[in-house]
Amino acid sequence: MNKIEMLKTELNYIKNERIKKSAATFIEMLPDYFFRVAASSTGKYHPEFASGEGGLLRHSKVACYILNEILSSHTFGDDFTSDQKDLLRFAILVHDGFKHGVSEEEFTKHEHPLICATCLRSAKDKLDLTDDEIEYVASAIESHMGEWNKSNYSDIELALPTSKAQKIVHLADLLSSKKVLDVKFDGNEIRRD
Repeated sequence: MNKIEMLKTELNYIKNERIKKSAATFIEMLPDYFFRVAASSTGKYHPEFASGEGGLLRHSKVACYILNEILSSHTFGDDFTSDQKDLLRFAILVHDGFKHGVSEEEFTKHEHPLICATCLRSAKDKLDLTDDEIEYVASAIESHMGEWNKSNYSDIELALPTSKAQKIVHLADLLSSKKVLDVKFDGNEIRRD
């Protein structure tokens, strides 16, 4: 499986080559199941395109596309530097990278944002990012669940998004999970017609 090739379009949203290379390195560390499983283990929390084989990958691609569109507008994008935008693209691209845990479990792990952020911080020596950049990405990942930060199946309470960066990553994830969306795909690529 060529993980980089499967996310080539989304990686190319990232303009800074150093950040793009770091994102690619981290994508290689994602568990194989990320590229295979559905976005929702029950099927009730995501639109049709995010169900079935590869649904989580498609959800992540749509979230990345939505974030890229938001950041391309002056209304939102002018609040961020070019590098900050690239770091947010990195965050949304991998936000659900460990949705079923480090080793694949049957159901979504409520604490998956913490698992992903911890893995990112642990990969520090493999990434060409500053400590501040790693924290910027990790904090956006940790809070991407927004108000759905509690679960009846876990004692862990996830962080709420508080910064503009965290809120915009949450928004892209939230919008990409809405059942009203009808995004069409050719294979694993979003159709643009």
